[in-house]
Amino acid sequence: MKPKDVAILAALRQDGRQKLTQMSKQVNLPISTLYDRLKTHEKNFIQKHASLLNFDALGFQTRAHVLFKVHKEEKEQFMETLQRAPFINSIYKINNGFDFLTECIFRNIHELESFLENLEGKHRIKSKEVYYIIQDVTREQFLADPITAPIVFGG
Repeated sequence: MKPKDVAILAALRQDGRQKLTQMSKQVNLPISTLYDRLKTHEKNFIQKHASLLNFDALGFQTRAHVLFKVHKEEKEQFMETLQRAPFINSIYKINNGFDFLTECIFRNIHELESFLENLEGKHRIKSKEVYYIIQDVTREQFLADPITAPIVFGG
C-alpha cells in the first residue's frame, strides 16, 4: 500500500466526517485525487462507516464481554439468537475453549443478568464468562495515527 493511501486511511480513522478539503490538506493530495482514492478504498478496504457512541451518556452504563461455550448441535441456533438480541453490539466466533465472544450493552447489571438467564433457559450453554468493561482506555486506534500507521505496512 502506498504511503498516501495509508495516510488517507489514518485520516478516516481519526475523523471519518471531516471535509475533503481538510483531509486533502492533511494528506497533501488534490481533492480530486483524494476523492478517487476514497472511492477505491470504499470498494476494497472500508466495510462500513459508523459512529462511536457514548453509551454512558445514552443511559447504558453496563457493558460486558461475555464468552460462551455451547453444545455443538446448538451453535447455529445460539448464534441466530445472539444476532436477534437488541443488546448485543458485536459477536465473534472464537477458539481456545469457547465458541463465541459478545460485546453486550445494557442499562444496568440486572438487565444483563436477566438476559443471560433467559439465554440459559433457551439454550444448553456449557459455560460462560462475563467480563465487565470498566473504562475504555483505547478504542478503535489501529491505523488511526498517521505517524505509526505506516509502520504497520513496513514503511
